[in-house]
Amino acid sequence: MRSRNRRMTRAGALLAAGALMFGLAACSGGDDGGDASSLADAGVEGVDDGSTLTLWTRAPLEKQAKLLVEAYNDSHENQVELTVVPNDDYVAKVGAAAGSNGLPDLFAADIVYVPNWVKQGLFQDLTANIDGLDYKDSINKGHLAAGTLDGKEYVLPFVLDLSMLFWNKDLATEAGLDAEAGPANLEEFAEWAKAIQALDKPDTYGTATGLNCGGCLVFTWFPSSWADGQDVLSDDGTESLLASDTAKDIYATWKDLWDSGAVLPSSQDEAGPTWTAAFTEGKVGLMPYPATLLSSTPFDVGVAGIPGPKGGGSTFVGGDGMGVSKDSKKAAQAWNFLSWMMSEDAQVGVLAKDNNVVSRSDLADNEYSQQDPRLITINEVAAEGDTPVAINFQQAFNAPNSPWLTMVRNAVLGDASSIDADNDEITAVLSQ
Repeated sequence: MRSRNRRMTRAGALLAAGALMFGLAACSGGDDGGDASSLADAGVEGVDDGSTLTLWTRAPLEKQAKLLVEAYNDSHENQVELTVVPNDDYVAKVGAAAGSNGLPDLFAADIVYVPNWVKQGLFQDLTANIDGLDYKDSINKGHLAAGTLDGKEYVLPFVLDLSMLFWNKDLATEAGLDAEAGPANLEEFAEWAKAIQALDKPDTYGTATGLNCGGCLVFTWFPSSWADGQDVLSDDGTESLLASDTAKDIYATWKDLWDSGAVLPSSQDEAGPTWTAAFTEGKVGLMPYPATLLSSTPFDVGVAGIPGPKGGGSTFVGGDGMGVSKDSKKAAQAWNFLSWMMSEDAQVGVLAKDNNVVSRSDLADNEYSQQDPRLITINEVAAEGDTPVAINFQQAFNAPNSPWLTMVRNAVLGDASSIDADNDEITAVLSQ
């Protein structure tokens, strides 16, 4: 695998429905806000003087946030007050707070939104602080790059969420497959799905996906292109490369699986809320799946990077980044939390202990991952994955009526001859 994060320093992500643009005229300029002097004086560890800090996160990361905040509060003079915001309300809440200079000291952001929020000046410049960390080179490069603008760094990884290939070992064994090795490429992935389908078990299918969920498809299908060394976007994020031969092989594989009846039928209308449920219930043989669900999957699963048509394996490095807000007057204290969050005590003692992915490659092999080799695999793949970002990413890919969703549905459920034209529609949105 190879990393393609070079382009991320030059691109940003569109905020959902443009909500953040509300009231941001006064917030422009990435290095004009906040108490820069206190950050300059913070040093490597920051200031722990008993200050009260405020932190916002969106609901999907509530579990990890609570674990980190509780551990920090138990071991520091500073105390962090956590606010968990419903996912659908988060962008609007941040936008309103930014416009009224009311952001908390620290806040997390979906990594595809980070570049835009950095560009809008919502975070303080952490370059000197991050560069002072002796383990900086091991910090997840995708998240660092997403939070970098004009050579300045504003964000650290908060929680990583990866897409990985998961397979039900019991179903694989029953189908006569090598449950320990897993499929080596996309063709073998399809063979596995058909073999498990051929078991003819009630309400059980070879694979599943979200064919009405643009975000699900980005998360789980882009890595198949990367695994073959094929980019999905141009370096500046304004051109779609999703009509490549590699991409067409991916669509053709899924169309064949759909036509053969090996895909969970409800995948056709799955818009996201329940796209992983059937696998978790043991009713799907294998599928690209969020790594964060490993600890809650109630049976033995194999785990690997998502393969491409020729093999290899890659992942979409999602999750959230975190930084010090432009409005914080306690930046040195906020940095104390961030620097601790990246420490071995937090990465291993809190996150890895709870079966979460660590954000530092030098900690991938730790006392907890050693107890489960799958965690080492996930951690290692994280260091090599990608996070594609473009100014109009939301409109092009995640929106309910996005041209990406139209392309996939045409290619898998309808007429694949429209792929090139549909790809042009994605580029038209990206280049606006």
